[in-house]
Amino acid sequence: MNKNTMSSLSKTEVEIVSRLTYEEKDIVTSQELDSYLPVNFPYRNQLVYSLKKKRILIPIKSGVYIFVPLEAVPTGRRVSEFLIPPVFFPKNNYYLGYSTMFNYYNFTDQQFQTVYVLNLRISRERTIAGLSFKFIKITPERMYGQETISIKGKDVIVSSKERTLIDLIDYNKPVGGIEAAADILKRFVEEKKCDIKKLIDYTVRFPKIKTRKRIGLILENAGVGGALLKPLEKSVKKTSLISFTNNRKGTINEKWRAIVNDSQR
Repeated sequence: MNKNTMSSLSKTEVEIVSRLTYEEKDIVTSQELDSYLPVNFPYRNQLVYSLKKKRILIPIKSGVYIFVPLEAVPTGRRVSEFLIPPVFFPKNNYYLGYSTMFNYYNFTDQQFQTVYVLNLRISRERTIAGLSFKFIKITPERMYGQETISIKGKDVIVSSKERTLIDLIDYNKPVGGIEAAADILKRFVEEKKCDIKKLIDYTVRFPKIKTRKRIGLILENAGVGGALLKPLEKSVKKTSLISFTNNRKGTINEKWRAIVNDSQR
């Protein structure tokens, strides 16, 4: 425990910090702080200001704070990035995705610094407690294929493995482009590390035709049977020709309406 910080706390602050430490709080709201104080406590605002100044409370948004135990004050507390997005979306209209989940599912050893939060309300970038967050507003038709996981006893909505594989193909820049992303997807399919039928069902629903075509071609090259691929094949029939790698040179694959080179055949 940091003795200098401890000695600078008032009696009420010591009681609050002790209570939050005992309850192992990561995130605390103004309502919770009020519940720890005497009824009609007259110095609530001053108390919160003081705890913020001493870096014991770090604001996430109005009325919600990260709690930093005294022993962590000198270096700052590392709170799981998964716990912060639910604070902004009490209606659960969000999910953690993109490269945040690429790491979670071990698609790549590369560590990404930005936390991506796909949601139905806001687009902005924020730094919270030293963590970089990118909130991306998406259309309702993209809000599917999520699941709930538990982080330190809190429910957090994330993209499922199969939905994350689709997002990997659609948003492939973090892993080095479409060819690198295709290798990851193919490996997960060949090693049976995902539910292929669920992956296909999710892909058929995905609104971006180019991504559906790319996934269809990758799955076929990974040995997925034609019967399984029929719904996906049907979803791209009579559509415009696309290039798998954005290079217009190559062979036309009529089934997937895509221009491919030797490595994608």
